[in-house]
Amino acid sequence: MKKFTRALIGATILSMIAAPALAETLTIATVNNGDMVRMQKLTDDFTAKNPGIELEWVTLEENVLRQRVTTDVATKGGQYDVMTIGTYEVPIWGQKGWLVSLNDLPASYDIDDILPAIRGGLTVDDNLYAAPFYGESSMVMYRKDLMEKAGMEMPDAPTWDFIAKAARAMTDKNNEIYGVCLRGKAGWGENMAFLTATSNSFGAKWFDMDWNPQFDSEPWKKTLNFYIDLMNDAGPPGASSNGFNENLALFQSGKCGMWIDATVAASFVTDPENSKVADKVGFALAPDAGLGKRGNWLWAWSLAIPAGTQKMESAKKFVAWATSKEYLDLVAAEEGWANVPPGTRASLYANPEYAKVPFAKMTIDSINSADPKNPTVDPVPYVGVQFVAIPEFQGIATSVGQQFSAALAGNITADQALSNAQALTERSMKKAGYIK
Repeated sequence: MKKFTRALIGATILSMIAAPALAETLTIATVNNGDMVRMQKLTDDFTAKNPGIELEWVTLEENVLRQRVTTDVATKGGQYDVMTIGTYEVPIWGQKGWLVSLNDLPASYDIDDILPAIRGGLTVDDNLYAAPFYGESSMVMYRKDLMEKAGMEMPDAPTWDFIAKAARAMTDKNNEIYGVCLRGKAGWGENMAFLTATSNSFGAKWFDMDWNPQFDSEPWKKTLNFYIDLMNDAGPPGASSNGFNENLALFQSGKCGMWIDATVAASFVTDPENSKVADKVGFALAPDAGLGKRGNWLWAWSLAIPAGTQKMESAKKFVAWATSKEYLDLVAAEEGWANVPPGTRASLYANPEYAKVPFAKMTIDSINSADPKNPTVDPVPYVGVQFVAIPEFQGIATSVGQQFSAALAGNITADQALSNAQALTERSMKKAGYIK
């Protein structure tokens, strides 16, 4: 009896010691995009395979997410164990030692299957510092029925002049039909992602080869005036408050003739459960102005592990699960191939089932047409298509975005917005030591 009692006590003590290890909770910061929300619904698959790990989600609007994770990672605060970050942050934070290398993910993960354009943007000194959850460029999504009603036909590779003409022709404000919906909400990853990519196609650039800001140039003036005039004529009311999610809702409800935005939106606008126009949507490459560059960006929302985490091994298990080939198969089985997170793996685009998805080819063509190392018509000292890969860009572009959003709202003129953008960017670049 004594032996049994001692054994029972010993077992109880061991179970008490082991208990905390069996209840490790990962705190995951993510953006409130549809693909991320869908992933949260499917995580029973992960927790079933990893019974010692629980998940706690912090789901935030894009601009808020960026602010919080930047503060946390810079201070090694340890608030998050996995964070959703983009192609802009990864090389900068990886270089600073703020992120954990993912080079030791298991062989079954197949890092080499990640598309080269996407993998390259997440790699520093041969270390993969984030795993892409989905990759994207931008493209034109349009209502085929409204285009036909306007007596026009969308080319596969349209010009901005065609887009402007079609948008005005499709607009019927009395019936709340707006020819084009574009981002207007201020933010370096909101309106400035769209406007920077657009400006590339108009021959504009953020900086010359000596890092002097270029907002006082004719190409930037042409870009901003084209955008504001088009939105005033053919855009929805209150456009200066509209980001990705707001424009998605407008398009799905049938109020937009065209929407130029992230390729990842294609699965949402063609989803018959959520989109009133699901069977009427066509796709085309982002427009150009005849100068050799299209107005499309290159981005990946990726999962990274901050160096401040105390749960590195569990975090790696989650990152590997959420960005694996098997996860893509899981989404396909549960939600259909059209809803699989796009733009990350070569094997997806080699899959004949996925090739049947109507936007698959246009998505990969758009991704392949973006060139982050040569984003502009003229040479520039930076890389990045819809951003400039320097630490100061986030703050500068947020301020510039506020100026451009104010111009769209009619609170200041386009010329005033460009003048203000030039002054604040010069001031910041002098303070940072890029120019004298």
